[in-house]
Amino acid sequence: QVQLVESGGGLVQAGGSLRLSCAASRSIFSINAMGWYRQAPGKQRELVARMSSGGSTNYADSVKGRFTVSRENAKNTVYLQMNSLKPEDTAVYYCSARYWGYDYWGQGTQVTVSS
Repeated sequence: QVQLVESGGGLVQAGGSLRLSCAASRSIFSINAMGWYRQAPGKQRELVARMSSGGSTNYADSVKGRFTVSRENAKNTVYLQMNSLKPEDTAVYYCSARYWGYDYWGQGTQVTVSS
């Protein structure tokens, strides 16, 4: 199993930045992929960014050039740096991990971008 703990959400003005953190309970090298998803009120959960264990990344078109996913292996932590935030980025952001074919989720952290 994998436990995930997110932090770093909050309220920010449009154009601002936030960095989300996701700490995993086991080595991220043992995890096939880790990613960030978000869910806005009344909408389905959507992929924001994902990183494989080999380090390859992919992003939703809506965040390309603004968001960056990275990791710190020694801390078993994955980050999501969010720049140039827009009101439409407002959502609950969830960290996910795929481990042995199962998807594990964090509790979510709220990001609110005011206009």
